[in-house]
Amino acid sequence: MNSIPGPFGPGLAIASHRGFGKNVEGWPENSLPAFQEALRHGVPWLEVDVRRTRDGGLFVHHWPSVGLDDARFVSDLTTGQARAAGLLALDDLLEVLPDGVGVIFDVKTALEDALLKPSEDTTGLLLPTLAAEHSRRPVVVTSFDPASLLFVGQALPGVPRGLITWISFPLRKAVPAAARLGVEVLSTHWKSFGANGTDSAPHHRPPGYAIDIAHRAGLQVLAWSPGLGPAADLAAAGVDALVVDDVPGALALARGLNRP
Repeated sequence: MNSIPGPFGPGLAIASHRGFGKNVEGWPENSLPAFQEALRHGVPWLEVDVRRTRDGGLFVHHWPSVGLDDARFVSDLTTGQARAAGLLALDDLLEVLPDGVGVIFDVKTALEDALLKPSEDTTGLLLPTLAAEHSRRPVVVTSFDPASLLFVGQALPGVPRGLITWISFPLRKAVPAAARLGVEVLSTHWKSFGANGTDSAPHHRPPGYAIDIAHRAGLQVLAWSPGLGPAADLAAAGVDALVVDDVPGALALARGLNRP
């Protein structure tokens, strides 16, 4: 049971990953029909990848390039070229979302952001959207880039933020980092909660222990991309939110939990 208040509320929050999930047959990732299918199933949160084009357009896309057969980088395209390539504009998605559906804005910084002023990079371009959406729905802005989160905190102090850590990144490092950064959420890969092939430490704290430390430090904990088995284990250990590929299965899991 959750022990602290936060953007995900007191129950287990379920967010759909890349629309209706990664590699789900029949539903192209980060397409408008995929997001609409997630909404049809009643998902309360959407995880939304955000990338910028060369001329400042914001699009919903996971990879830095357009696709497997299209090596053009999104940050090199114009808004018109991104639309022609079939990428979903962020405004087009937000226009059809009902008020009250939560959005996790996952800021995908571009390599070229290093050459721009903070107000002109991916995060800076997103600020007006964050401010507008925060007034009509629950939002969290997440990023692997701590500087982006600091910038959002300065510009929009009321918007919850989450530090994303890489696949299998040790929680013994991630929890203190997020707490010291002053964000509200730690967004971590599901394999970070125990022994894995990347972290060679011989001993690991149990997931419930790490989650309790995070809660006591003022953090809600989001786990991304677990299957249903690991998702159930993490829910039992006390995570606050799951970003999932099996949306129907995860929603059924959440409904079956004895958590308010």
